Amino acid sequence: MLVLKRVVKTYPKGSRRITALAPIDLTVSAGEFVAVEGPSGSGKTTCLLIAGGLLDPDSGRVLLDGHDLHAMTRNQLAAFRSQNIGFVFQQYHLIPYLSVLENILAPEAARGRADGQARGRALAGQFGLDHRLDHTPAELSSGEKQRTALARALLFQPKILLADEITGNLDHVNAQIVLGYLREYVKTGGSVLLVTHDREIASQADRVEYLPDPRELEAPR
Repeated sequence: MLVLKRVVKTYPKGSRRITALAPIDLTVSAGEFVAVEGPSGSGKTTCLLIAGGLLDPDSGRVLLDGHDLHAMTRNQLAAFRSQNIGFVFQQYHLIPYLSVLENILAPEAARGRADGQARGRALAGQFGLDHRLDHTPAELSSGEKQRTALARALLFQPKILLADEITGNLDHVNAQIVLGYLREYVKTGGSVLLVTHDREIASQADRVEYLPDPRELEAPR
């Protein structure tokens, strides 16, 4: 489903370049839940953004369902992402003036479709949000915000869900609830790539890949 081949990302700093993501090879199969674990600064979020086509690597290839993401034009990539990839982030990124239902249905506008109403309401019910449909994000708990963001990401049944530290703002109970929804999504054939610094959270995936701190790789020996 998802293949990263020798992907590298660096940033300029003065006369040198700082490694944000050391060379990485990573695969996520259809119906697989993979966690990428590593310390702060190891490039977890960079890896996720490159995997989703939101950030270009310096070198290497990213293939999703056989398609080379970084060989596409911007318009092609945007259309491909909207059809195949769901994103969930630690900070939720909900639109503050929209209701829960309107936030869940936001992808309709990006895709130019209007067939998500029934699925949006069904997801809200599945995620325990049916009594919150008219509430704005400011009126929600952290767990409810993350469940709203997850429902939004799953509205049009993407092939893969990319999740960035999505349990970071949640207590243990709500973290386990969200992870349960991810596992249910995988059971339906979806794939999940989750990045986290939390070893306990990572251990609940089917497989864990570890990212070392690039600064350790650059340190003189």
